[in-house]
Amino acid sequence: MADLNVVIPYKSKPLKVLFTTTCVLFPFWAIIAPAILGFLIGRAIAFPGSIPTHLVIGGCVTLVSSILSCIALSAVSEDNRIHISKDGISFPPAFMPKLNFRRNRSWTELQSANLTEDGDKKDKKTLLLSFDSGEHLNLGMSNIKSADVEQLLLGVELWGGNCSRSTELIEYQRSMQNETRGVGEKSYTQMWEDELSRRFAPTTFVPLEPGHSLQKGRVEVVRQLAFGGLSAIYLAHIQKTDLVVLKEAVVHAKADPDVKRQAEQHLEREAKILSGLRHPHIAQVLDHFVEEDRHYLVLEYVSGQDLRQYVKQNGAQDVAKVVQWASEAASILAFLHGNSPPIIHRDLTPDNLVVRNDGSLVLIDFGAANQFVGSATGTVVGKQAYISPEQLRGKTVPESDLYSLGGTIYFLLTGRDPMPLSVSRPATLNPAVTTRLDNLVANLSAFEPEDRIKSAVEVLKELEEISRALPEAPAPTVASGETV
Repeated sequence: MADLNVVIPYKSKPLKVLFTTTCVLFPFWAIIAPAILGFLIGRAIAFPGSIPTHLVIGGCVTLVSSILSCIALSAVSEDNRIHISKDGISFPPAFMPKLNFRRNRSWTELQSANLTEDGDKKDKKTLLLSFDSGEHLNLGMSNIKSADVEQLLLGVELWGGNCSRSTELIEYQRSMQNETRGVGEKSYTQMWEDELSRRFAPTTFVPLEPGHSLQKGRVEVVRQLAFGGLSAIYLAHIQKTDLVVLKEAVVHAKADPDVKRQAEQHLEREAKILSGLRHPHIAQVLDHFVEEDRHYLVLEYVSGQDLRQYVKQNGAQDVAKVVQWASEAASILAFLHGNSPPIIHRDLTPDNLVVRNDGSLVLIDFGAANQFVGSATGTVVGKQAYISPEQLRGKTVPESDLYSLGGTIYFLLTGRDPMPLSVSRPATLNPAVTTRLDNLVANLSAFEPEDRIKSAVEVLKELEEISRALPEAPAPTVASGETV
């Protein structure tokens, strides 16, 4: 899963003045000063004694200092970006003196975030960030675009686990979110934040180490593939020969006993259902067992790159290939949704689709059973950018998988994750995307499920029509599968 990285320009007046000044003085420090420096050195070498030595040395030192200072000031004034990710926050070089010359800070170092106001100008607000090492940093909100302020505050809320936020800051953040869609209405961002803050919580889950044995040595962990919340995925050996994928899920010991029992029952039931699935584009579930209160699914190992790795290495894909892969993914959903009752995947993302050596796709992981773990542990199934609004509200339907499919198609066409809880239009970033394909992705990512295309079968038909309209592109072949 790719990490969220946000870049926020900080356009303060001092930085603007500094940047303008260095630009105005550019001819002097970049052209005239080096020319004079070269002349002095050349003259001193060619005609020793023609210029007093102390004047040559003093002139050279002054010119070199001026050039280096202007280069440094230019770099400082030009880099005005604040970088935010799950690992921490990085500030522009101009802030380094206030941060003890450490511009990169982890979220664990952020101690508090407060909002202050200018006594004379109530609309002039400042975000005061305090770090555990004693540094304090003031960020003028007027120097940051409104949308970027919302992202900055969202990052502080989601990742600043040790950060104490003032009541004034929380109210300011809420008011900003309400303005996004109008007074009295909840913005998409606010809904997203509310759900994350309600569901995400620190856990004491520790994943297994390489070499750890299960089932009396029958299963041995080779290495960890992924880890998050109260679950992990490993590459493992069966009987020290066959490679398999081992998916681990834990129901939190502090969960409500009734909910915990229900979650465990559902895990067992879902494992049995998934074990019966047979489809050429789905990695088979081989086994299910429980050991030391941890539930395990043993899945077929598929050699290849997942779509996120593939796109990261090769960039956005051409339309014909994306349509082919989208058709294969839609065929998987048509198969799953065609069971009785329908099997809703809940976690269709580029991370869970692997490209085989022959170029076809395989679904390697299931989010179905995790729905019940989430109800007991407070975790969200699915990656942020691919979760539908109704799934966040706890009302997952087959159309929720179609929303995730739309996000996956967008990622393949653009090389970027879609914006959470928003309609995606890949043509805005990739002009090669046809209008019909762009409209299909927008339809799949509609906010309400009733506004989306009705089924994966209909998605397949639309993709076939799109494929036929592409120049020299054969209609995608769709594999069929047996029902349970």
